Amino acid sequence: MNTSTTLKSKIAAMPDSPGVYVMKDALGAIIYIGKALSLRKRVSSYLARELSAKTTRLMSNVTDIEYRLCPSESMALFLEASLIKEYKPKYNVSLRDDKSFPFVKITNEEFPAIYVTRKREDNGAAYFGPYISAGLLKEALKIIRRSFPYRSCKVLPKKACIYYRIKLSPAPCIGKISKAGYAKTIKHISLILEGKSDELSKALAQEMELKAREHKFEEAAQLRDKMIALSTLRPSLYNADAALSEVREVLGLSVMPRRIEAFDVSTILGRQATASMVSFYNGVADKDNYRRFRIKMVTQSDDYRMMAEAIYRRYNRLKAEQGPFPDLIVVDGGKGQLSAAKKELDTVGLTIPIISLAKKEEVMYTLAAPQPIKLRRDSAALRLIQHIRDESHRFALKYHRLLRKKRMFS
Repeated sequence: MNTSTTLKSKIAAMPDSPGVYVMKDALGAIIYIGKALSLRKRVSSYLARELSAKTTRLMSNVTDIEYRLCPSESMALFLEASLIKEYKPKYNVSLRDDKSFPFVKITNEEFPAIYVTRKREDNGAAYFGPYISAGLLKEALKIIRRSFPYRSCKVLPKKACIYYRIKLSPAPCIGKISKAGYAKTIKHISLILEGKSDELSKALAQEMELKAREHKFEEAAQLRDKMIALSTLRPSLYNADAALSEVREVLGLSVMPRRIEAFDVSTILGRQATASMVSFYNGVADKDNYRRFRIKMVTQSDDYRMMAEAIYRRYNRLKAEQGPFPDLIVVDGGKGQLSAAKKELDTVGLTIPIISLAKKEEVMYTLAAPQPIKLRRDSAALRLIQHIRDESHRFALKYHRLLRKKRMFS
């Protein structure tokens, strides 16, 4: 069995997080793909002394392991299946047998239904999979359905069911959604099942900008909510150490940015302004150190001042508590947000590297360079910063929804 020091070190450095791991041979070919609730624990099990004959043969050919983080084991199921379908690894024999594993079925109807099945029929329906766990598959579909409601009944009823009342179905049975609108939802779900969340995210962003230019702000807000929800479903492709090293090199940091804190603000028409801060350590979310802020000192819709208030309150308190401080701060926005945040750090008397990431162009602004830094789309550094920024979006929106719900019931 190949248990080189390098391979053992790589496995030991894996995060205790859900994801998909990819094993490669000496030629760089992918020979096995698996999913895990904890990448570190699952992959470490391959180093055990007593392994089956098949696993021993596998590990004797493994020279490198990569991974992709996922928000949950159930969502890792989709990524695992799509990668196996794409690369057809030698040792993933089980998922090539379509007879005993579940699929997601999208029926061939005017308003297609989506459900789990183990039987494939030649009736024009679309099938995704196969997947290893029916339980995890159903859990993942529930998560998707919260943001992309769909019909699941096998026969279209004549009146709306309970799923419409709990906002999990758009009720095509009573004409609550057009054929074109429903077809768009099915397309969105198909992209998620195919592992093409990035493609969907870009399409939603373009549509949101169009709606905003047309002053259809409610529709634009709904699309924004879908984008933020999608960011919690999307897997993140990066090796943490490689990504952090690239971030350090690109930004010219004196130390490795092990601890990164990111800020985002959220408002609806200037009301109920909130801010969020997420914390990442070694490229992995450290949710115990997440923070929420209800904006108190800014009464008008002013993103710069709201961001400034959150920065001041966070680091003024952290200074009073004597740290520890992050190695890098990321704010959502452009030069304006960056300048406002830096001014508050100066007020507190702290010198911490800080950057901003602009949504539209996905470029990074720094204090040192007059022009923004534009990295390749496949850059590990960019994907890491995007992942952290997207998580700050999700956390801000979650808090904002909580406050809106409290206000409604009060």
